[in-house]
Amino acid sequence: MDDLVMNQVTAAAAGAERPRSRALLWTARGLSGLLVAFLVADAAGKLLAVAAVLEASMQLGYSADVVRPMGALLLASTLLYALPRTQFLGALMLTAYLGGATASMVRVGSLAWCPVLMGSLIWITYLIRSPELCRLLLPTPHR
Repeated sequence: MDDLVMNQVTAAAAGAERPRSRALLWTARGLSGLLVAFLVADAAGKLLAVAAVLEASMQLGYSADVVRPMGALLLASTLLYALPRTQFLGALMLTAYLGGATASMVRVGSLAWCPVLMGSLIWITYLIRSPELCRLLLPTPHR
């Protein structure tokens, strides 16, 4: 019994993973999947130069010739976010991309809640799915 208690204390002191709800973990995974699906669809619309996407981009002040590179950047960032080993880099790149989207929408007087919400959800779901990030941002107090 003493060995079990000692192992638990040692693991806690080393910053071991906090227990998480399986339902919360699977909810975060599912929500991440929906985010990735939405962002891939958005990138595909830009890469395929869909007329509605081109029109919306021009209303935000972008010329048609920058829409495809924006789609390629969005797709690359999303794929990096979808892969566990590069998820942090992808989340950073998506944050920058969505920050630009927010700024563009604010500049033309449009509601900017969608990119802000998506960026927030990217980091919330990443925090729930990543014990390493959780330990980094929310360290356990040492006793």
